Amino acid sequence: MNSLAQIIITVGGVATACLTVFGIFKSVAGHLSSAKERARLQAERNIAQDKDIERLKEENQLICYGLSAALDGLEQLGANHSVPVAKNKLQKYLNKQAHR
Repeated sequence: MNSLAQIIITVGGVATACLTVFGIFKSVAGHLSSAKERARLQAERNIAQDKDIERLKEENQLICYGLSAALDGLEQLGANHSVPVAKNKLQKYLNKQAHR
């Protein structure tokens, strides 16, 4: 009877150990899968943000060129108060950005 109890205890211990190892393995696999998914989502967000930034840069470039043309037209019409100052600052800014 004593050896049967010992066998049952041993089998129970082995089964518990196996289930524990399986649980740990499953947990680690789930964590790695989750980390890969988070990395993939972050990469997708980065690509979308890069596209948005590029679109905004193009839009800002067009706005600056339009503003430059408007300031040039105002200067040609004789608006000399702060128009030449603003036009010069804008030209300096655009030149600085072009050489960046």
